[in-house]
Amino acid sequence: MKVFLMFEKDNFETRKKLLPNSAALVQDLELGTLFATMASGDEFIYKIAKEALLSGTFNDIETILYRQDILKDSIENQLVVREIYRLSTEALLSRNEHWWFLSSSPSSVLYSSIASLKDLLGYLKQLKALADEHASHFQSKGFSRFFAMLQKELDEDFMAEAWKHIKELEFHDGALFNTQLGKGNKGYPYQLCKLPQQKQGWVQMLFPRKKPGYTFNVHPRDESGARALREIKDEGVNVVANALAQSMEHIFSFFSMLKTEIAFYTGCLNLHGQLASLGADCSFPQPLPGHLRTHVFRGLYDVSLALAMKQKVVANDAIAENKNLVIITGANQGGKSTFLRSIGLAQLMMQCGMFVPAASFSANTCSQLFSHFKREEDSAMNSGKLDEELSRMSSIADNLSSHSMILFNESFAATNEREGSEIGRQIVNALIEKGVKVFFVTHLYDFAQSFYVRKLENALFLRAERQADGARTFKLVEGEPLQTSFGKDLYNKIFDNPDAGI
Repeated sequence: MKVFLMFEKDNFETRKKLLPNSAALVQDLELGTLFATMASGDEFIYKIAKEALLSGTFNDIETILYRQDILKDSIENQLVVREIYRLSTEALLSRNEHWWFLSSSPSSVLYSSIASLKDLLGYLKQLKALADEHASHFQSKGFSRFFAMLQKELDEDFMAEAWKHIKELEFHDGALFNTQLGKGNKGYPYQLCKLPQQKQGWVQMLFPRKKPGYTFNVHPRDESGARALREIKDEGVNVVANALAQSMEHIFSFFSMLKTEIAFYTGCLNLHGQLASLGADCSFPQPLPGHLRTHVFRGLYDVSLALAMKQKVVANDAIAENKNLVIITGANQGGKSTFLRSIGLAQLMMQCGMFVPAASFSANTCSQLFSHFKREEDSAMNSGKLDEELSRMSSIADNLSSHSMILFNESFAATNEREGSEIGRQIVNALIEKGVKVFFVTHLYDFAQSFYVRKLENALFLRAERQADGARTFKLVEGEPLQTSFGKDLYNKIFDNPDAGI
């Protein structure tokens, strides 16, 4: 049985491939807050949420839309989805309840497998009952196929046959073996046979015929005889014990796949609930082909910031059609870095099939997502800050692929403005020539202005809004780069108001 809730024709575990700069993305985009909210205390969901988001850029548009439909179903049927996650979790935990049966002997393997299969059949029966009751409420291709598979594979005939075989393998009526005499008059090979199913009338039951052959009884205190019988039984049940163990592992594998894939949607439900409690918008985005260069959105916000602050935060709108360079400038502490994070978070969420933190959102997919944010000074003094930035840029360049996207946050500002601007210019020019999409937050006026005066049709310039009295709205508007970042506003705020701190 297959699950197919993450990919239409494959399992999530076999297609999982994380971005090469995953650690940097987690740090720069503050993804830990997002993962923790999705997990809601469940370490397994945290792991799957992390893997799903950091492998999302490898998904094609069909996979994104496939998951979106499944997630829409999940939101409409939350109790059913959470129940599936609970059942799959409990089914996997049931293995530990029969640990005392585990040993290398065929008989122990047989009895352990029987005990586990009894539990697993119970969980399969509950899954089937969910499918029978709720399948009609799901519209997505993924869930419809999943429930149809449960109803087909776990019908009454299958369950009856499974319980029949388990009852036979418990050997309540004894075990029948067939063998031949081998070397040293030892039996070889032993073959388990099916007990004859003969219906007897009351006369035969009262006066049973004498069975042909010879019998012997082992004395209760004959340890050697009992050991010999156990060895004979182990020889006879070896093949069926292995087959039963494989069947058990097959069902455990099914529940493991089910838990893995339904964990992603359970995490999405946890996040959706938190955002709804904050009154924050979320919507299903429209993914566009990677060769396009489009970012059009309304009400986009930094979801990690909203979750950390436990309240709605300022959102932004933008229309960037046929643009592969977006340069963001403006006042200090005006929301530029927050906006950059919102772009990266929405991209990852869109490409793994989730909703995004916006009233509406449409963007082209990217083959890889990279972040290049400023870092603290190297305390070990192994290299200068600029050297460290260039080293990280070199690592990104080594892993770039066509249709990648890079988020720069105040990069190359560790040196003087002239040198930093020249480094940034050369790097950005090379990237956009190769079709890489670039978002660049900067205070380097020379760098930003040099692109602005070229009147590039593929470039968009945004500026952090500042009111006449110096107040920040944390909104971004289209505008020409300015020579000042209004650091004086911060100085006055701090020293005119000592309680603000430094």
